[in-house]
Amino acid sequence: MRIRNFSIIAHIDHGKSTLADRFIEFTNTISSRNLKDQVLDTMDLERERGITIKAQTIQLNYKYENKEYILNLIDTPGHVDFTYEVSRSLAACEGALLLIDATQGVQAQTISTIYQAIDQDLVIIPVINKIDSPLAETDKIISEVSEILGFDESEILKVSAKDGTGVDKLLEKIIEKIPSPKDSNENDGLKALIFDSIYDSFKGAIAYVKVFNGKITKGQKLYFHNSETELEAIDIGYLKPHQVSSKSLTTGYVGYVETGIKNLKDIKVGDTIFDIDHKESKPLIGYKESSPTVYTGLYPVDSDKYQELRDALDKLYLNDPSLVYEPETSAALGFGFRCGFLGMLHMEIIQERLEREYDLELITTAPSVTHSVYMKNGEVNKIQNPSEWPETQHIDYITEPWVKTTIITPENYIGKVTEFLSNKRGEFGQIDYIQNSKNVSNQRVIITHFLPLSEILIDFFDGLKSCSSGYASMDYELIEERIASLVKLDILVNHENVDSLSLITDKTRAAYKGRGLVSKLKELIPRQMFQVPVQAAIGGKIVARENISALRKNVLAKCYGGDVTRKRKLLEQQAKGKKRRMKMIGSVEVPQEAFMAVLKID
Repeated sequence: MRIRNFSIIAHIDHGKSTLADRFIEFTNTISSRNLKDQVLDTMDLERERGITIKAQTIQLNYKYENKEYILNLIDTPGHVDFTYEVSRSLAACEGALLLIDATQGVQAQTISTIYQAIDQDLVIIPVINKIDSPLAETDKIISEVSEILGFDESEILKVSAKDGTGVDKLLEKIIEKIPSPKDSNENDGLKALIFDSIYDSFKGAIAYVKVFNGKITKGQKLYFHNSETELEAIDIGYLKPHQVSSKSLTTGYVGYVETGIKNLKDIKVGDTIFDIDHKESKPLIGYKESSPTVYTGLYPVDSDKYQELRDALDKLYLNDPSLVYEPETSAALGFGFRCGFLGMLHMEIIQERLEREYDLELITTAPSVTHSVYMKNGEVNKIQNPSEWPETQHIDYITEPWVKTTIITPENYIGKVTEFLSNKRGEFGQIDYIQNSKNVSNQRVIITHFLPLSEILIDFFDGLKSCSSGYASMDYELIEERIASLVKLDILVNHENVDSLSLITDKTRAAYKGRGLVSKLKELIPRQMFQVPVQAAIGGKIVARENISALRKNVLAKCYGGDVTRKRKLLEQQAKGKKRRMKMIGSVEVPQEAFMAVLKID
């Protein structure tokens, strides 16, 4: 079988999309007039940020030793927040290219991604990219890859994705080293894994599949194991990267299946497709359910757009199954959704996609993590939303998730990075030097640090890049829950509790955060015709207060002289009138920027 299914795995900005472009160019998959840079990055958002967000699939045809080979490239994102996307891509492959930048070397996320590939028993081909760069330290990086990842130096390939150097040898190595998919057993019938899916407003939900056994033909009746539905294959074919229709998809092939299905919940990533005669067969091992680490509230600015937001989230979930959401209501913001994300970048990208692709205006509340609250009566509450926080007197103790962070940085920045980490709640792990016999100077170190997940939610990456001049890279993994001293900080505007501004914070920092937040809100909330108090409270105790002074008409303008008692009388009359109006109006409109002010409190 002359089929090779492979992924490219790499850290952000190591040249993954550029190498994919060269593969497409060398195999003439797309005509030169239609070829553009980063052809697999189809979203404007990906091009603007220079990162891959969504895994893309393309079929390449390559001739080697007078034989035609089909190479299915399943592209992967590089950021730590999209590791679930990477794991789904790898499940459809037999091999992976590990791409490492010759100017940057092994990064923290490179290590975690390669372990994912090893766990799935993939053949890994190590590749050093950007060897044409004047900043490239190719020999040093080869030695580093060999030291950290255990590859033999002779098996590490050198390429330049930019100018095409070594790409032809890499294509040959893919054919030689990566095994073809296992042969079909006709008695087992059809088994195809859904590794991705998209929504088309005309065609409905379209499943991207890898056929592990058997054959899918156009017009065939299919059985979806998870939703227990029978559907007809209206159209099937390959991805080049646009859809190219074909009569069948056989074992080892990667392609798309269109069923015309409109109920989005009937197609689930990780599900197995059978033929009707074998629907009682054992399904393929799908994917572990992803566990969100960050939760936030998403609300439409216009409350009438609630249903549109629900539909948009349903469609995005089809494309990104790591998104978790459920309806919730807020006294201040109305109807919305509590959403779970894999990280802050994931949250930011989802919000931008909802606003751009579905034309929605959204308010996002402060992000939070899941806390386990152990009650005195023996119950355990999993709290993701500060509004669900129980009364203090009923709480026995609280635990919060901790992470192990791995930071790789040049040794010159050890002092600044450790100082930055010391300002976070956590405990120091260890520092390991990456031994490099060829270059004793400019060594790099691996710093291990343990800290609460909530500490890395806001501005952690930016702070780390800032103290290391952009050289440090970081990866993290959840390890355990530990007992924490946490309290709920409430924000009261005009004596009314604004639930969407509440946050869970460390007890020792709560008063400081409260002061910072109320002073920020004082700048953001518009002045009214009456004085508006903004307060921060822990339980029933007010820990900070600011007053937004009232707008007032200059009633003294007509007094150009005379006794002071006349001026005082006019001011007292004005104050009495405002008091009456304040009782009538009572409510203050909090602007959208105020809900994001929580993120700006350091």
